[in-house]
Amino acid sequence: MTLNNEHDDWWKQAVVYQVYPRSFRDTNGDGLGDIAGVTERMDYLRTLGVDAIWLSPFYPSELHDGGYDVIDYRNVDPRLGTMDDFDAMVAAAHRAGIKVVVDIVPNHSADKHVWFQEALKAGRGSAARERYIFREGRGEHGELPPNDWESIFGGPAWERVDDGQWYLHLFAKQQPDLNWKNPEVHEDFKKTLRFWSDHGTDGFRVDVAHGMAKDLESKPLEELGHWSTLDQFNPNGDNPLFDRAEVHDIYREWRKVFNEYDPPRFAVAEAWIAPEHQALYASPDELGQVFNFEFAKADWDRDVMRTAIEEGLASADRSGSTTTWVMNNHDVPRSASRYALPQVKTHVYHQMAQAWLLRNGDLFDEDRALGTRRARAAALMELGLPGAAYIYQGEELGLFEVANIPWDRLEDPYSRTSRHQFAVKGRDGCRVPLPWKAADTPRIAAWSDQAIGSSTDDNADGRNASLWKFGDGATGSFGFSDDRTDGSPAAEPHLPQPLWFKDFAADTESDDPQSMLNLYHRALDIRQRLLTPTGDISLTWMDDEITAANTAEAAESTIAYSRPTADGRRLISVTNFGDKPIALPAGEIVLSSIDLSSAGLSPDGDHAEDCRLPQDATVWLLG
Repeated sequence: MTLNNEHDDWWKQAVVYQVYPRSFRDTNGDGLGDIAGVTERMDYLRTLGVDAIWLSPFYPSELHDGGYDVIDYRNVDPRLGTMDDFDAMVAAAHRAGIKVVVDIVPNHSADKHVWFQEALKAGRGSAARERYIFREGRGEHGELPPNDWESIFGGPAWERVDDGQWYLHLFAKQQPDLNWKNPEVHEDFKKTLRFWSDHGTDGFRVDVAHGMAKDLESKPLEELGHWSTLDQFNPNGDNPLFDRAEVHDIYREWRKVFNEYDPPRFAVAEAWIAPEHQALYASPDELGQVFNFEFAKADWDRDVMRTAIEEGLASADRSGSTTTWVMNNHDVPRSASRYALPQVKTHVYHQMAQAWLLRNGDLFDEDRALGTRRARAAALMELGLPGAAYIYQGEELGLFEVANIPWDRLEDPYSRTSRHQFAVKGRDGCRVPLPWKAADTPRIAAWSDQAIGSSTDDNADGRNASLWKFGDGATGSFGFSDDRTDGSPAAEPHLPQPLWFKDFAADTESDDPQSMLNLYHRALDIRQRLLTPTGDISLTWMDDEITAANTAEAAESTIAYSRPTADGRRLISVTNFGDKPIALPAGEIVLSSIDLSSAGLSPDGDHAEDCRLPQDATVWLLG
């Protein structure tokens, strides 16, 4: 067990590894990752040095939204395993000293959920329909939806049923929104929280935590139609759909359930809200923690990242909890690719990356060497901060976004329903099954020549065309899938793997001392030994020291901070965003995102006095 996990409030400074189960490890050869695959790789996670794993949904689902269309909240999808498999996975995690967090999806169920099927059969005015949000349509015969809301995935947010009523679905039509004004919904979710807690779960990640509570009664629905479902901020309290004050009544109920256990359970809120509202969700009387997505939204920009850090720390102060640091998850393009693209300020976060994806990775050059350099620097900058750090699977391998998956092989509903100026390719590029073994490289898929960027010749801009091709999945899957139990070849992975995955396989990186994987190993080891044991979540900015060693201009292009360590010293983290090398404060260099020889030191040097840190690099010092 890590030193951090010896505390009841372990989650406050935890390193949490997000597992997207369907893409993590497939042990039965069906092309889908499974619960047994997580158990099998528990030693990998223990060795990496994480405190906890968070599992994205593994419940029965038709996968209209990657498992977030839940048919049964208290069971395991039979394609992913059984409840016995889940219990075995939890037991293996706890033996390894790793906590377990599971995803819970309370804003909506699947349309195949027993409740919704009952609602369809029961008809207008029934108690079954009161569990969801059904309304009459507009028009002479109710043929028009109740208002003009668009689903977040694109298309109308209302779907008509056979008897003429309409139900609300803020996401896919297969995800009807639950009615949280119904006491039965409250009681059923408290039952779900207890069910998974009784099965050893240590905490929860709450999907669309700022949704759930809605006000569709104070004004006519048609009048409320001017609100966009994409506008999820609610600074004045009048947004009818998101971040409403009533949602906190729900979480205060949940806190009573969490406190029934010893130690109490916790939850982290996925809430895309104004930073000043984050403290409410993270209150000790409610969930305990909220994602600080400002960090995940940021491009490689010093001022934006500095602001994100400052706002995250301020939110933690207001809540009495700690903040979270997130660069990647299953919903955003991978940071190594975001940082590899042109860094242009836009009105909407990740707009450049989304435009690049929409054009299959051909709109801009992806400078992978630069993206890797910046991702390494960002990792150290993030992992030294006080609070909890969330790592998305493959981030520790330095994976890039798979931009050129053919459109007919995509799974994300965004790719099918988003349209016009809101068109996006979706999130599948960060959900491709992980590469574990380089030797298990597949042959090129027959269809791969049709993939964008997969011409037979090297591209004019110097990209190796063969790396843009995909494997067939039948002759190999980079160790993602085992053969079937009858000895026949495994099915193709549910999303195609590009051939460049070979260079990022976990076994290859494990053997390379300079790999991204080993950088994460070293950073997490230092964090566990020197930072989290103190229980101290203070941070001191080092602007004056950087100015003294250089100039005020240098400080304005640097993020530098210090934190107290368990042995009475300070850990100093310095990240240089500027185009000029900077002198470092005095101290012993313990970790760097780059080869130190390129910064003016010999590889075995350990003092910073003569070192100048170049652009896009981070160094950790002990002083």
